[in-house]
Amino acid sequence: MSEDEVRAALTAERRAQVELYASLAEEQWDTPSLCSGWRVREVLAHITMPGRYSLRRMTWEVAKARGSLDRMADRRARIDAARLSAGQLWESLRDDVGHPWAPHGDGLLGALSHDVIHGLDVSVPLGLDHLASPDRVRLVLGGLRPGQFAHVDGVQLQATDVDWTYGIGEPVRGRAQDLLLLVCGRRLPAGRLQGRASARFAPAL
Repeated sequence: MSEDEVRAALTAERRAQVELYASLAEEQWDTPSLCSGWRVREVLAHITMPGRYSLRRMTWEVAKARGSLDRMADRRARIDAARLSAGQLWESLRDDVGHPWAPHGDGLLGALSHDVIHGLDVSVPLGLDHLASPDRVRLVLGGLRPGQFAHVDGVQLQATDVDWTYGIGEPVRGRAQDLLLLVCGRRLPAGRLQGRASARFAPAL
């Protein structure tokens, strides 16, 4: 797939998320997401950070977190979610649909992966994941590195809504988005996966 096609998919994903967040009632912003310890508002604070922070500010925040990107991201998501209103976070997302940020070394496909996965982190617990694009999820699955599948060794992942499979072994079937979340280590609600081997992956309580 060309860079222009990935860029178009990324823009479409961000626009879809603008619409999703615009539809939320006030109480839904405090719904726990699939990201451990984050509510919907922390997830949005996280994905809008590249548009709100300069490179210099980002570097400083990483230094304060003793060089840990994960620690910095968690700290700032919590602080910014408390400091900024839902409306301000939404406006940041809306205004930065075309932002050129991409994770270092992963390019635009990495940016698409970041946004699609975090979009599902929010839409699944809200019961709005029917809005997710199977085609964009398939792009993300196709761009994952072999090492990211380590914890699902011994099974074959089979998407039921797009043409995608991965691995060798007993089949684990599900929608592409549920297989993506499984690969990313998220705990899925019961009934999302089919196949005897799916019992290996405990559902969320």
